[in-house]
Amino acid sequence: MDTKIIIANIKPECEKALDFFSKEIAKIRTGQANPSLVEDIMIEAFEQKLPLKHVASISCPEPRQILIQPWDHSYIGPIEKAILKSGIGVSPIVDQLSIRIPLPQLTQEFRKNLLRLLGEKQESSKQTMRKLREEAWGSMQEAQRNGEIGEDAKFRGKEDLQKIIDEYIKKIDEMVSRKEREIMET
Repeated sequence: MDTKIIIANIKPECEKALDFFSKEIAKIRTGQANPSLVEDIMIEAFEQKLPLKHVASISCPEPRQILIQPWDHSYIGPIEKAILKSGIGVSPIVDQLSIRIPLPQLTQEFRKNLLRLLGEKQESSKQTMRKLREEAWGSMQEAQRNGEIGEDAKFRGKEDLQKIIDEYIKKIDEMVSRKEREIMET
């Protein structure tokens, strides 16, 4: 197996990891309302679990408020219960047709906790990238042992692989920097 094939196979995995990371940090609360804060909260209704985005429309009518309008009003109670259990630190306001979530100002302590959480997610994502690199490097070493590629090709492949991993880690770091600014500004 050629090193270019190994590297080409690793790129989609890196993209998946980056996409997953992007979705995970979108769930971290800032002072601005964002539907991604609540859309994946699991709702228990009629003996099944569904993500909130499958049972209601979610919008942000104001910069610091999320509005949830269930398509079936019998979901209001389970939605409220799920939001309270979710740990996002908000208190929903329930009326007959909708649920409003006002987002309070972030305290310094809460900001520090968000930054710590963001750092944990960043490190986890970087570990995933390093794991992908190790798997690809192992494949290159195996190909060299099997005589499919030469030693020079293996080490050129390792350099190319490292450049790609560095590129994805740089993207992760840039996303974290943007999110840190969002957390500290609002």
